[in-house]
Order: sequence, then structure tokens, then C-alpha cells
Amino acid sequence: MHAKPGFAVERAGDETRLNLGGDWTLESGAEMERASDSLIGAAAGARAAVIDLANVERMDTGGAWLIDRARKILQNAGVDSQIANARTAQSTLLEAAHWRDFEPPKPPPSHPLSDMLADVGASVVGAWHDLLHGIGFLGESVVALLRALARPHLFRMTSLIYHLESFGLRSVPIILLINFLVGCIVAQQGIFQLRYFGAETFAVNMIGILILREMGVLLTSIMIAGRSGSAITAEIGSMKMREEIDALKVMGLSPMDVLVTPRLLALIVALPLLTFLADMAGIFGGLVVSWGYAGLSPDAFLDRLKTAIGFNTFMVGLIKAPFMALVIGLIGAMEGLAVQGSAESLGRQVTSSVVKSIFMVIVVDGLFAMFFAAIEY
Repeated sequence: MHAKPGFAVERAGDETRLNLGGDWTLESGAEMERASDSLIGAAAGARAAVIDLANVERMDTGGAWLIDRARKILQNAGVDSQIANARTAQSTLLEAAHWRDFEPPKPPPSHPLSDMLADVGASVVGAWHDLLHGIGFLGESVVALLRALARPHLFRMTSLIYHLESFGLRSVPIILLINFLVGCIVAQQGIFQLRYFGAETFAVNMIGILILREMGVLLTSIMIAGRSGSAITAEIGSMKMREEIDALKVMGLSPMDVLVTPRLLALIVALPLLTFLADMAGIFGGLVVSWGYAGLSPDAFLDRLKTAIGFNTFMVGLIKAPFMALVIGLIGAMEGLAVQGSAESLGRQVTSSVVKSIFMVIVVDGLFAMFFAAIEY
């Protein structure tokens, strides 16, 4: 049973003596705070105030903080206040939990335009640093790959096969579904718009060229960036948080050889295969919609498709795929190795990995589009 905190007031001329009693602990938090506020009111207007702790039975850091707060407020109000008859333990608590008032820092003068320009500049500098870091990381990956080729018996084939299954085989259903639906949508919209000109059959040209050159590889890369790129960052980042990467280094193993190289190679092998499946699914979706929506038979669709596309059209998407896989793998591994020691850092790096991977996939696609247009391929 604890006694409620309280105090008694004794006045002697201009001096007020505040005799505290009871338990000044967090068990009586509300009563203790009201008693502290009453202390300030009881000594207001006095020349001096003495806060006597002789009858305080128990006190913790919360009580010490409130008592010291009352003393400091009285002191700031011009009342010469002090604490008397404090035991050694109480003095230690008062010193450790002393109250202090923090004034909020004044915000630096700013202008919306200058702030916006500063943010843009910081973003450009950050992007430049990311680019330099990415180039350096690419060099380390190439060295690790050459080292693995020079010593094949040290290459982790089991890890490569496992990641091929994870990144490739397990991605097949969602890749097929997404590209099939996109092929259906492209075909329906193409037929609907070209019908005004009596040129529904030219929708087959649009389906073949758009799916094989752009949509198949782009949608597949974006899906892999969100699915596998984030998984790479989360896996490596979790190992970084648990100091497993440091343990690998202590054992004389290179994280590039053990963690990064198998994942990179698995992505580079898996993404072209997934792109091929995505192309077939997209064209099949276009065939189904053309047959059901425009009455174009499968034989007529395939004949028209053969005249609309060439081998180069088919190869454009496959040529892009390994480079997009390399970008996704590098960004995922880099962001994973950048994780610090908190779950917040892991979430931030996974988000950054997905955003950067999708952005760079689109940039790479645009660069290849300009390159192929320049060489008329």
C-alpha cells in the first residue's frame, strides 16, 4: 500500500517551506503531477522556497523529475528555491533526472524556390553517386564471375539452380497471365480503333510488333523487378542485419562469390526464357481476342503475323532481356548490401530497390529503342 504524494506549507516571512510526503513514484502519476503543479502555486510570490524531502517515503525518476521541474520553474519565476534533507539516493535521482526546458530551434530562413532547387540538386548528386557506385559494383561482379570461370570447382552450381527455379520457374504462371491479358487488351483496343478505317486485320501487325519488341520484355522485366529484385534485396539485407555477411568474410568467403554472382547469373539466364514465354502468351492472347472479337480465324491470324514480323522483331526483345536482368540484379544486390541494422532500413532499401529497378528497366528499354532505330534493326 503506497501513500499518495502530497505536501504541507509552512510560511515564515518571505520564505515558504514545502514539506513533501508520501510516495513520489509513477504508481501515483496523476496525483504526483497535480501535487507538483500545486507546489508551484503555493510558493508563487515568495522570496525563497525550500522543498523539504525529509518525509518522502519513496521516490523514482518520475517523482524526481517533477520535483526538480517545480524547483526550476520557481527559480525562473524569481523565487530562490532549493531542495533540503534529500537522502543520498534521492540526490542521485534528482541529479540524473533533472528537468530542463528545450526551446525549439529556429528554422533557417528559406524560400520555396530555393528549397525546390536544392532538392533537385541533391537528387541529381544522389543519382550521380548511385551511378558511380553501380559501375564499381558491376566491375566487382565481373571480377567475381571471371574468378568463378577460372576456378569452376568453386562455383556454386547448387545455388545457381536454386535461384533459377525461384526467379524463373516459379515466375512462369504470373508472367504468362499478365502478358496474356495484355495481349488481349492490345488486340481488343487495336481492333476497336482500326475498325473505323476498315483495317481490323492490321491489328495483327500491331500485336506482333508491340508484344515482341516492347511489351513482352518490358512487362516481364517489371514483374521480375518487383518479385525477384525485391527478394534479392530482402534476402541480402536480412543477412546484413544479422551480421551473416560479416561472418562470411571472417570465414574467408567473398559475399560477391557466395551471394551476388549466383543470383546475377540466374536472372540473366531466366529473364530471356521468361521473355520468350511472355511473347508467346501475349500473341496467344491477341489471337484469342482477334478470333472471338473480330472473327479472324487462327490460320488467318498466323498468316498475317508472318508477313508483319521478321526474325529481327523477335530477337529485339530477347536481346534486351539479359541487360535488363543485369540491371535488376545489380540494383537488388547493391540495395541489400546497403541495409543497416534496423527493420526500417530494410524496408527503405527494398522500396528503393524496386523503384530504381523499374526506372532503370524503362531507361534501358528506351536506350535500346533508340539504338535499334539508329541501326534500322
